[in-house]
Amino acid sequence: MPNRRKQILVIEEEPVLLDILAFRLELLGYEVETKDAGDPALVWLAENVPDLVSIGHLADMNPVEFLNRISDDPRTSGVPVLYLSPNSDLDEVQRAYNAGANEYLLTPFDPLVFEKKVQHLLTASEQHATAN
Repeated sequence: MPNRRKQILVIEEEPVLLDILAFRLELLGYEVETKDAGDPALVWLAENVPDLVSIGHLADMNPVEFLNRISDDPRTSGVPVLYLSPNSDLDEVQRAYNAGANEYLLTPFDPLVFEKKVQHLLTASEQHATAN
């Protein structure tokens, strides 16, 4: 049976950043679903469970609220989350981790660091699933 391509949901309000992130992930061989706001992402998540979620700035809701909502849902609570933010305030970082982020990446960022964090999260998730 061939390996299924890993699916990543990328949520980002800024269209150029959304396109860049999706393009880089597609070049790495991932299947990418993009959403430009939290509500459409939640609708999509009601029917799908990706292997990873990357969340950046959202116009329609606070990203920490979005994290809380997917962390509280049993279907998506185990999905690793990469949180992208321009905010380096330690309280904000802690709120993101408390809400369910597995990694926090300060923007702007080196695209190679983004790719490595994605690969690390997917590998760790796969190893966790195999161990259980």
